[in-house]
Amino acid sequence: MEDHAPQSLPASLLEFRLPDLGEGLTDAELVSWAVEVGDTVELNQTIAEVETAKAVVSLPCPFAGRVVELLAQPGDTVAVGAPLIRVEDERKTAPEDAAIRESGRSSVLVGYGPEEEVTSRRRRPARQTPAEPGIVVPEPDRSGSEAGASNITADSVVREPERPSSALGATRAAATPAARKLARELGVDLWFVAGSGPGGAVTVDDVRGAVPVSQPRPAEHAGATTTVGDAGVVRPPAREVRTPISGIRKRTAAAMLNSARTIPQASTFVTVDCTASMELLDHLRSTKSFAGLTPTPLALVAKSALAALADFPGMNAFWDEANQEIVTKHYVNLGIAVATDRGLLVPNIKEAQTLSLRDLTREIGWLADTARSGGATPADLRGGTFTITNVGVFGVDAGVPLVNPGEAAILCLGSIRKRPWVFRDELAVRWVTTLGVSFDHRMIDGQLAARFLATTASLLEDPLTLLSRV
Repeated sequence: MEDHAPQSLPASLLEFRLPDLGEGLTDAELVSWAVEVGDTVELNQTIAEVETAKAVVSLPCPFAGRVVELLAQPGDTVAVGAPLIRVEDERKTAPEDAAIRESGRSSVLVGYGPEEEVTSRRRRPARQTPAEPGIVVPEPDRSGSEAGASNITADSVVREPERPSSALGATRAAATPAARKLARELGVDLWFVAGSGPGGAVTVDDVRGAVPVSQPRPAEHAGATTTVGDAGVVRPPAREVRTPISGIRKRTAAAMLNSARTIPQASTFVTVDCTASMELLDHLRSTKSFAGLTPTPLALVAKSALAALADFPGMNAFWDEANQEIVTKHYVNLGIAVATDRGLLVPNIKEAQTLSLRDLTREIGWLADTARSGGATPADLRGGTFTITNVGVFGVDAGVPLVNPGEAAILCLGSIRKRPWVFRDELAVRWVTTLGVSFDHRMIDGQLAARFLATTASLLEDPLTLLSRV
């Protein structure tokens, strides 16, 4: 991004820079704008959403005025302290600007043309969902809309990816922030999209009506002719789809790469007869103490693991490379891996070792629902000390997860199935699952990991023994 120096700004222009969100992070990704150039904003009005540490945070504007410039686009990574938006404080405008307004004319921002009357808008747009591969983005209905005043012609449809020559001008295509975001998601090159907005700016509808350069229509529509204006255009089947790496996927990739590069990891497994645990859960669901709650195998596994961590605190530790120390923690912020539409999130339950099975059941359910709805805060997502991931919900028997940076181990719960099992010297059908633990081999030896896993398994085999641990 460009360096916007605040020293040269007129007194009437106020510049809002990305604040330190108190997470010890150095940057954030701009998710969306809630305002546009020309909008009037009020003090503390939400102007944007940014994503950092896998959480989406709303940014309030610290001053009031009229938006004159947006200095970042959705998808950009913005450093803490970098400028985001410029707002004109109309109380500090120059005398000539005030005279213009008193005469009934508006001042003009270069590139935007004469300005119409602007009313204050407090709005938070619905977050645009990126188009998934194989999904057809429908052509917009432009009847009666302002954008429909100029129909898209065949010239606005990409045929060959040739950049405009210098004779045609080398300036970047003008487009609204929302249009630029959608263009990145759909693989549309704005150079080849005819704009129908004010001053020829490309709008969201223009992007939706264009043909992506690297993401043509799906194969099931191959050979079909789509009429755009008076021209028929045949769209070939998609062979490749390019998806920008951003948001949660970008941060997850960085964390997992860091884990693989810096942590020498090992894993061990155990197969468990958890029939008694399943019977206990069936009983608890019918009791008053669990009214309104659904005790799950994950909650019982979590409770068993917490009890085992009390016996083997070395599993709940952190390798401090800078100080060459092993930091053993006598509290457990229990991370629960949650698959969401935005990617994998790992919110954690603070001081989980103090919770009863009932409270643990409630906290796990609430945390998972909050993460899936996009309401997880940065505080929910940082500070974890030990993590559990449940691949069994996907029908998978076992997994080898990577240890989260800053932790020593991660426990994996596989699917719980009825299987033939030798029980009391007889073949029987029992509920069986597989537990696995991945661990940092710098500070955890195989013996410690095996003893922790065996203890967790024994508590699941005989869950009534948990009563002695409460």
